[in-house]
Amino acid sequence: MLVAILAVIFLPRPAEKAIGKQIVTQYSVADAEFRQAVGHLVGAPLLPGNRVLPLLNGDQIFGAQFSAIHRATNSITLENFIFRYGKLSAQLVPLLSEKARAGLKVHVLMDSLGSSKLAEKEVNQMRDAGVRFVKYNQTEWHKLLRVNHRDHRKILVVDGVIGFTGGACLADEWMGNADRKELWRDTTFQVEGPVLGQLQGVFVDNWIQTEHEVLHGGVYFPPLTEAGDCYAHAFKTGPKDGVESARLVYLYSIAAARKHIRIAHSYFVPDNLLVEALLAARKRGVKVEVITPGIIDANVVRRASRARWSALIEAGVEFYEYQSSLYHCKVMIVDDVWVVAGSANFDNRSFRINDENGLDVWNKEFAEENIRIFEMDKAKSRRITLEEYQARPWYTKTAERAASLLRIWL
Repeated sequence: MLVAILAVIFLPRPAEKAIGKQIVTQYSVADAEFRQAVGHLVGAPLLPGNRVLPLLNGDQIFGAQFSAIHRATNSITLENFIFRYGKLSAQLVPLLSEKARAGLKVHVLMDSLGSSKLAEKEVNQMRDAGVRFVKYNQTEWHKLLRVNHRDHRKILVVDGVIGFTGGACLADEWMGNADRKELWRDTTFQVEGPVLGQLQGVFVDNWIQTEHEVLHGGVYFPPLTEAGDCYAHAFKTGPKDGVESARLVYLYSIAAARKHIRIAHSYFVPDNLLVEALLAARKRGVKVEVITPGIIDANVVRRASRARWSALIEAGVEFYEYQSSLYHCKVMIVDDVWVVAGSANFDNRSFRINDENGLDVWNKEFAEENIRIFEMDKAKSRRITLEEYQARPWYTKTAERAASLLRIWL
């Protein structure tokens, strides 16, 4: 009986419009045909005129975010998965409170489990100052069927004109410069330009779900002018709305690859169709490189990931494990022009269970900058050769196969 109850609570619901067949294209990601279609497929057309800047690790990420919040004059919308008590919260909570007391519209939306270690006094400090602090999907008895559904989005939009999204959460292990084993190597993207309206819309989506309130008008959606040369779009994913959007972008991008796929992902646990897509890319002669963690907070994920490598590594996919610190990046670069990013991991939990947000950018110079970062990370990684992979001891292979059985939850 207990097993049945747990299965009902935690077993992911089947997607009603799951992609089950390989995508085949006669054009590449570099072609206008791809750029025209990819946005419409996820309900968020690619918009020209954006400036997108990669920020590496806490020093750059929080430095830029805190600076933007300091300069805020109208509104701040902040959504994240993890917000914990510590040195970072001791800086961010007073800053948000100060802005709310100054009369700004400050909305903070945090996953209830991910923010469970934020001190109650800090929550009260924000609310007393006028911050609209809301917890997503609070764990209550009548919500048990939704306990497995988390808000994994990571969005900060300031005055509707500058935004941030990527992998970084709000906790002390994201601070610094990933120069110690216990810190996270991560990338967040600073965004300016017309795509900010889409990113703000993704935040409002979950604000409506939690507060049943529509945020609107120039305070949140001011007129936006061109800020750079990047085509970009921002879109939402989740089990109720856009359930296949992130997975679709990955499948479509891999299908349209013609030269090179670079994947930098903290949780790389591809399903069968994604494995087939990568194998098909290799048959077309596409070089595929994957950086995953050598150190990870959840070793079961690392084992489940390695269980999926067999056909890929035999087909010539190059795997590298990052050694310098924890690794939390969520980036794919295709054919030196197309960058897939956002909050989603390369796994079923992000593609089917959690709420996520995507940010994809079409621009050669931007892709080149991300390739430089990829190569920098690769230099701090150790390649796992086919010989080493095949020589794993039997007990390691057994543990990996067992972990792989859990991949629908990972």
